[in-house]
Amino acid sequence: MNVHPAHTPASVSRRNFLVGSAATLGGLSLGFHVPFAGPALAQETGISPEINAWVVVKPDDTIIIRIARSEMGQGTLTGLAQLVVEELEGDWSKVTTEYPPPGENLRRDRVWGSYSTGGSRGIRDSHDYVRKGGAAARQMLVAAAAARWGVPAGECTAAGSVITHAPTGRTLRYGEVAEAAGRLTPPTEITLKDPKDWKIAGKPLPRLDTLDKLTGKQIYGADLTLPNMLNAAIKACPVFGGTLASFDAAAIETMPGVKKVVRVDDRSVAVVADTWWRAKTALDALPVTWEDGPNKDLSSTAIRQMLAEGLEAEDAFVGNRQGDAKAELARMAAAGGKVITATYAFPYQNHATMEPMNATALWTADKCEVWVPTQNGEASLAAAAEAAGLPVGQCEIYKLHLGGGFGRRGNFQDYVRQSVSIARQMPGTPVKLLWTREEDMLHGAYHPTTQAKLTGALDADGNLTALHLRISGQSILAAVRPEGMQGGMDPIVFQGLTQSAPEGHLGYTVPNLLVDHAMRNPPVTPGFWRGVNLNQNAIYVECFIDELAHAAGAEPLAFRRKLMANHPKHLAVLDAAADGIGWQTPPAPGRFRGLGQIMGFGSYVAAAAEVSVEDGELKIHRIVAATDPGHVVNPAQVERQVEGSFVYGLSACLYGECTVAGGRMEQENFDTYEVLRMAEMPAVETIMLPSGGFWGGVGEPTIAVAAPAVLNALFAATGTRYRTLPLKNHELS
Repeated sequence: MNVHPAHTPASVSRRNFLVGSAATLGGLSLGFHVPFAGPALAQETGISPEINAWVVVKPDDTIIIRIARSEMGQGTLTGLAQLVVEELEGDWSKVTTEYPPPGENLRRDRVWGSYSTGGSRGIRDSHDYVRKGGAAARQMLVAAAAARWGVPAGECTAAGSVITHAPTGRTLRYGEVAEAAGRLTPPTEITLKDPKDWKIAGKPLPRLDTLDKLTGKQIYGADLTLPNMLNAAIKACPVFGGTLASFDAAAIETMPGVKKVVRVDDRSVAVVADTWWRAKTALDALPVTWEDGPNKDLSSTAIRQMLAEGLEAEDAFVGNRQGDAKAELARMAAAGGKVITATYAFPYQNHATMEPMNATALWTADKCEVWVPTQNGEASLAAAAEAAGLPVGQCEIYKLHLGGGFGRRGNFQDYVRQSVSIARQMPGTPVKLLWTREEDMLHGAYHPTTQAKLTGALDADGNLTALHLRISGQSILAAVRPEGMQGGMDPIVFQGLTQSAPEGHLGYTVPNLLVDHAMRNPPVTPGFWRGVNLNQNAIYVECFIDELAHAAGAEPLAFRRKLMANHPKHLAVLDAAADGIGWQTPPAPGRFRGLGQIMGFGSYVAAAAEVSVEDGELKIHRIVAATDPGHVVNPAQVERQVEGSFVYGLSACLYGECTVAGGRMEQENFDTYEVLRMAEMPAVETIMLPSGGFWGGVGEPTIAVAAPAVLNALFAATGTRYRTLPLKNHELS
């Protein structure tokens, strides 16, 4: 296999590769150049003939599209394949996909670009170069056919995996010329189609992975079996920052199926057995002593007090400033003007993926292989190499579909390190590590808890003249990736609240505005949770805007529209959602409506909800959602993503809460960490308004408008503002 001399495995340190693999994190994108394919390297990649890195065409015309991003139920796999095949002019009925290993990506000058799948970036950060991959492959296939016929390539066209020589009508199938095409030099001049001419992309095609899931053919990490494989169950100190003091292996070593009891790291112990249940049963019986450490008395009460102090602190990082909000608020207060203040709070949330963390590792003295459901194959490779004590070039990751990710399987690779550590103590034997649900819930990377104090001033005409939004709470970057901080500030805290940013900015113009953050970091591990900080920021802004409208005696939509004159894309989705639910006509008796809008992950989103409250029970009848992601690759998939976003966002609004007592999380399973039931799911209507000119995400932004739309409708129904979540903690009336 040919290897680019500048990127041989020996020349890349584990540390440098780990940093490189973190080029895209959660809601943060760093500058990252993805070079186009260049010369086709290594034809012997297991499937031949390869046209280029993205396209393999078999003699029977089967098309294999290589996808570097991860599939975890969001449809990225199908969407990216649509983009490639659109430019390829391939026959969609012959298409399948595969994951190229991240080690191969390193050996091939990172030809597939980023392997990180998070921050709703699966399509929007790779659409350009994957489309070019398809277009280049088409040009190479056409050139190969033209060479066989001895005619100019300009006389040939391609469609449906067939090349036609226009003057003579002769045809060749892609499979007939694929081998010759793969030997050609890739073109340097590539023109992509205008989206208005798309025939495959932009269409609501069925997902490529659905059939295998329905028939049970799809293998997830928890299902994987390998010859001679053993199984491991693990337990870590449940207290944040606690460690493993000791364990008595002799007490369980003779239990049925037990092969070995191993110290995994300074926090964890695992039992390896012939079956997972035997490993888990033995682990439950293992005498273990924990060293709880300094956080053993940490509680949710103490954390709330810490954050409350931050709301009044003098020092804070400024994320958005226009005019002088503090001076205007003071002037209005002194003059007896209308000044409104409200405090909101958002709790810790758990990713709670349906498939608990797992990985299967095989370690020998000169090679380490890991089979793992991961949101970032390159980060998994770096973690595996570090744990294996081997160069990156002697390790490989084989990616599997994820049974849920939501950010948990991206930046945090603890389960990969653990699996390799265990396998390293069982050389030559594959070992599958599978966490219990309890372990998964106790050792997450939690959506951080925050509080917000909002103060606004209204003049005599009901105009908003000043707004101060103080956020107090945890920084994800400070814990996960401190090198991403900017002068001590975490920019991701301000998602959707900045003055001007392509990732997400505030959709209101306020003459005097201050948005700042008092950083308070309790010893609870934070992480990127689907939607990240946009979720609570939308609640804080959209619910308080509703409060201001009520205080001004204004209709909520009209009040917003006055503030949105300079934000036409924000306004377009808000108007669409309002029109969709029939905002200008009265709802049925006993039903009430609420609105919410925000920009995040590069897309503009809004929602309008219709609810009722009867005998203290909230029922959400309808939600109309509008989204402008710039371009829509698969309308059916966008619709499903929006619906799934409401499941996630409403689960958090109604039930989601992780509480701390005795230095550990109290919720260990779905009996105490509840999610939305099917019977509670409202009817959802999705309106797509792709305005073009940019590429936004769809997997996360709509989550953020679920709660504010419902909370504002709940106020309309009850006359009470519910400012702390989840709603299960309140008596509704």
